[in-house]
Amino acid sequence: MIIILKEHASENQVGELKNEMSARGLIIQEIQGETTRMIGLAGDTSGLSAETIMRHEYVERVMKVSDPYKLANRRFHPNDTVIELPGGHRIGGGGVTLIAGPCSVESEEQIVEIAREVKLSGAGFLRGGAFKPRSSPYSFQGLGLDGLELLKVAREKTGLPIVTEIVEQEHLEVFARDVDVIQVGARNMQNFPLLRELGRIGKPILLKRGLSSTIEELLMAADYILMEEKSPVILCERGIRTFETATRNTLDISAVPVLKEKTHLPVIVDPSHGTGHWNLVSPMAMAAVAAGADGLIIEVHNHPEKALCDGQQSITPALFDTLAKQAQRVHAAIKENA
Repeated sequence: MIIILKEHASENQVGELKNEMSARGLIIQEIQGETTRMIGLAGDTSGLSAETIMRHEYVERVMKVSDPYKLANRRFHPNDTVIELPGGHRIGGGGVTLIAGPCSVESEEQIVEIAREVKLSGAGFLRGGAFKPRSSPYSFQGLGLDGLELLKVAREKTGLPIVTEIVEQEHLEVFARDVDVIQVGARNMQNFPLLRELGRIGKPILLKRGLSSTIEELLMAADYILMEEKSPVILCERGIRTFETATRNTLDISAVPVLKEKTHLPVIVDPSHGTGHWNLVSPMAMAAVAAGADGLIIEVHNHPEKALCDGQQSITPALFDTLAKQAQRVHAAIKENA
């Protein structure tokens, strides 16, 4: 529900209305349009009567929002969200942010070498898996907390903020302390207790679309984080499961413009998991940029043939350098002709 206020509404009147709605257990979202001031209400509004709210003389009208997601909804937040981290690192706001690194952290030498190379090519963030939720219990599961320590070493030596996936609630405290952007993988997109806890820690959360999830389900998952009002969210399209077997997943490029229309949250694309084949990563990355993605998350390994995890979809630092340059050219061409 969105309450549209009259121009003459005073600060005291607005404050009174907000307190009234908050007392009902609703989440209040102030919305400032170009000429109109509004208040968005999220939560159980079934007991609220639009006609009763209209009795306030400073209320212009009340608009009901039928979408099941509220806080991620562009109607509640017309302007794009830009996520900024210390050191000038940002996601959203018109550029193309590059997040790059190996599927899994394997050694200090490996992660530091890759971090240095992707930074030289323009990456703004380092990705790397410390904990790896694998379909097979016999596959490499990551180095765990030791891998996180190695990511911290790479951050110290390169200045790149680290992005890594959390898989268990018991690691919330260490992730809140040590990780710059916390990734929620596709398998945990609907782990709602974990999402609620992540929403309380005050760190950016990179939320990947579930393997068979709709766009609406992705946005409702984002609301679980946003309703705690502390942690901003980045959405990630990483491919969904379809009947097609030529690629690992079906990368839904159309999700980018659909999401940009429906939500204010930054949208990035993962063509590595989306295709599962290294030679498809670059063309799908260019398609994502052309579609309006705010960034790309790319798996890069210095020796893909020896990688302990997902070597078949990892590109070399040299190929990443080419991809990074091409992505910026595509972005510039789209922006010039917009």
